[in-house]
Amino acid sequence: MGFEAVEDAMHEAVERGVFPGAVLLVREGERVFYLRAFGERQVEPHHAPMQEGTIFDLSSLTKPLATGVAIMLLVRDGKLHPDDRVTRFLHNFGVYGKTHVTMRHLLNHSSGLPAWRPYYKEILQIERKGEKVNFLGSDAAKEYVYQQISRERPESPAGAKTVYSDLGFMLLGMHLEARTVEFLEVMFQTQIAQPLGVGVGFFPSGECAPTEDDLRGKVHDENARALGGVAGHAGLFGHARDVAAIARALLGAWAGESACFAPEIVRRFWSPSEVPGSTWCLGWDRPSPSGSSAGERWPRAGVGHLGFTGCSLWLDPPRGRGVVLLSNRVHPTRANERIKEFRPRLHDAVVRALDD
Repeated sequence: MGFEAVEDAMHEAVERGVFPGAVLLVREGERVFYLRAFGERQVEPHHAPMQEGTIFDLSSLTKPLATGVAIMLLVRDGKLHPDDRVTRFLHNFGVYGKTHVTMRHLLNHSSGLPAWRPYYKEILQIERKGEKVNFLGSDAAKEYVYQQISRERPESPAGAKTVYSDLGFMLLGMHLEARTVEFLEVMFQTQIAQPLGVGVGFFPSGECAPTEDDLRGKVHDENARALGGVAGHAGLFGHARDVAAIARALLGAWAGESACFAPEIVRRFWSPSEVPGSTWCLGWDRPSPSGSSAGERWPRAGVGHLGFTGCSLWLDPPRGRGVVLLSNRVHPTRANERIKEFRPRLHDAVVRALDD
């Protein structure tokens, strides 16, 4: 099996400045066909080579791999149903006509909530004014953000359309903590990471690829950082084998071969959306008919997700395939969007190599 075109694409991406470096892992079934590091994990203030075991800020891969999987486990255990109303658990949420928003709407980004708000600026301002001492990263800051999200006016009726929203997954993370009486990072470790034997987690130890402003081991997302580094939308760290191990367990469940996850729930979460014109399922995306970051060759029945820092994961459940691309394209600056053009080209090359 030849991955020459894949390697050429990765080398060219480093040379063109798509990212300073990256780790690519390709697997099918139980076999890892390809794992290699490219470029450098750091270019400022000094240079350091990328390693296969480099730990990355997974940014929004937190949504499907941590929050989404944790919700799957609650559904499996009968503690939650996707069609439960959010107000059943978060009682202040229903103002401004949000009474009918369900967990499903949060998971598939059709809740009507805005895409993003700079809550971290408000938290910093409150602390700097001395209104609340040690507010940044505190439980009180989490409660403040929950109240602010609850007060948001919806931009569209629930279920009418999708708007990719960090706010919805921030709420889901808060719900998980309230529902299980456990911190999200503890639930992730005990219910997901430890059973699967992976080292991925919210507070990394080891060599991390820096992001913007030489951040290393601290989440790049400002809202997650203001909440103490753990949130439902961002904060997870891991290396390529960690991500691939969680993906493999989910693919195994889809095929009815995993003891960790319930097959019928994984299949339900990965089913097409009922929202008109949407590619979003529950916690995961599916390739759009054209222009997808998964490329033109990736099956439209596949599922995946992107991360702002330069990470992505795409899965092909019927073939048991997975492609993990971890990069720190935001190092040294987020003003670098070349990866948008690169991702489709890479995935097309990977599919050609696997089908060869």
